[in-house]
Amino acid sequence: MTQSDAHNSVTPILRAEGIVAGYDGPPILNDVEVSVNPAELTVILGPNGAGKSTLAKVIIGLLSAKEGKVFLGDENVLGLGPHQLVRKGLAYLPQVANIFDEMTVLENLEMGGFTYRGDLPQRIQEVFSIFPDLADARHRKAAQLSGGQQRMVALARMLMTDPKVAILDEPTAGLSPLYSERVWQQVARVRDMGVGMLVVEQNAKMAMAHADRAYLLAQGRNAISGNAKELAAREEVAAILVG
Repeated sequence: MTQSDAHNSVTPILRAEGIVAGYDGPPILNDVEVSVNPAELTVILGPNGAGKSTLAKVIIGLLSAKEGKVFLGDENVLGLGPHQLVRKGLAYLPQVANIFDEMTVLENLEMGGFTYRGDLPQRIQEVFSIFPDLADARHRKAAQLSGGQQRMVALARMLMTDPKVAILDEPTAGLSPLYSERVWQQVARVRDMGVGMLVVEQNAKMAMAHADRAYLLAQGRNAISGNAKELAAREEVAAILVG
């Protein structure tokens, strides 16, 4: 069985099909598709203006699609709002405005768990076990932390909903190479817990080093997709990423 066959034999936890979407004017996305399996780290790559973040916003319900479908499991959820999708197991980490600066780390996690129906203190301890550095800083305000630590708070806060699948929009933007690597390591840990991860990323080299699968967009369309490590070695990928 090839790696592509193995991917296709698993039922995706999230898939978008035939997405046509944009803002005012011509569509930015044209017939775009992407899928994520459980416990899989999938990245969306492409040059600036390729439509990566637009696709993420369509999937999470922040932008309406003109055409297409978005399935969470077997349910077409296109048209539902972000809060409804969170309750169904889809989490979203935006690039900015993803934490409460004047709240402590602990308070940020408590806010992140507002839809969690289980034992909230227990869930907080579970998340702290994944982010031990944050456990030590639980009573510090988020604004007092470094940019890299704040990104960890955002990731931990997202996990409070106990999602089945999560979408991250450029989680390493503006971070040093050291903290970018740490963020990717944490993303991989979340993947290993069984969560499907869909990550929009600008740093293609680092993304493909950590991802299982990659989708490359160019001019709002699917250009190429497949095993991330294999794509990293293909010459045409570099040409697509340069745009």
